Amino acid sequence: MKLLVTGGAGFIGSNFVSYMMKTYSDLSLVVYDKLTYAGNLANLEDVKDDPRYTFVQGDIVDLDHLNQVMAEYGITHVINFAAETHVDRSIHGGAKEFILTNTLGTQMILDAVRKNSIEKFVNVSTDEVYGSLELDSNKEFTEDTPIMPNMPYAAAKAGGDLMCHAYFVTHNVPVVVTHCSNNYGPYQFPEKLIPFFVFKLMKNEKVPIYGDGKNIRDWIHVHDHAKALDVLLHKGVSGEVYNIGADNERSNLNITHMILDIMGFGTEQIEYVTDRPGHDRRYAINASKIRSLGWTPEYGPKQFHKGLEQTVQWYKDNTNWVEDLWNKKKNEMNAFQEKIEHSDTKMDVSKRID
Repeated sequence: MKLLVTGGAGFIGSNFVSYMMKTYSDLSLVVYDKLTYAGNLANLEDVKDDPRYTFVQGDIVDLDHLNQVMAEYGITHVINFAAETHVDRSIHGGAKEFILTNTLGTQMILDAVRKNSIEKFVNVSTDEVYGSLELDSNKEFTEDTPIMPNMPYAAAKAGGDLMCHAYFVTHNVPVVVTHCSNNYGPYQFPEKLIPFFVFKLMKNEKVPIYGDGKNIRDWIHVHDHAKALDVLLHKGVSGEVYNIGADNERSNLNITHMILDIMGFGTEQIEYVTDRPGHDRRYAINASKIRSLGWTPEYGPKQFHKGLEQTVQWYKDNTNWVEDLWNKKKNEMNAFQEKIEHSDTKMDVSKRID
């Protein structure tokens, strides 16, 4: 397999790259990444000297460059992680970049996949495209759940998903779409909930909770997500959608209490802040379809505390990683803060969480 990983320098992409390089000795892998605020070559330190690995800087909206790379490296399979992912950025900073990357960028990859006769294309999406479930409901998102996004980020991802469906039906492009729940683990950008809270507490600062903190997400370890995507590269049926989740529903408040306990703090460190617009109440994934292909998560509900402890420890052991990242990305963060200051909805960047 000669695999192109777009967005491979980000959180989930880099963990996937590491997993695949360790799992397959005959794999040739090219990471294609724009290196925006969330892309970080330090995430790929463990593979940078492997002769089977190549890095190419590029933007997925650049169709000519995509075609050039696929042809030059003889790519046979493609997986797309490249995305603008931060919900608050899509609300307060404008949605244009999200549409360009998440919708138009996906279409450009589809065009390149079609032109270069790629054997399989996996487009990594999100459960947020389905919208929200009621807190007191026992319903779960299935692959047949109608797409009904409530935020610009999710709408832009849904646009890419619909393009995948259209290209399969119209052009028979061999594409698989995945909808995964909230990921956690090493190398996550530090404005997301778990690393954000860890670094706040390491500075003895309070952690901000949106609204009442009862919003529920299904949390999955990034390594389990990587294994699921590997299965779909090999066994996923073209034209199909697969939900990926660990049956591990947790409220934001529950996650917060677990982090506080692991780090030796009490509830006095919690600060409740104004809820964000369009904040979905509950996501829950029915992953029976991908489980039927033989995938099961290593870090299920019973192992979640262990996985969270390991994740917290990783961030505590790698403070230089986040300090270097913030130093490299501070200009982009400052520019985003300036956008917020001129928007209709004010918010403090320091209080942004996933």
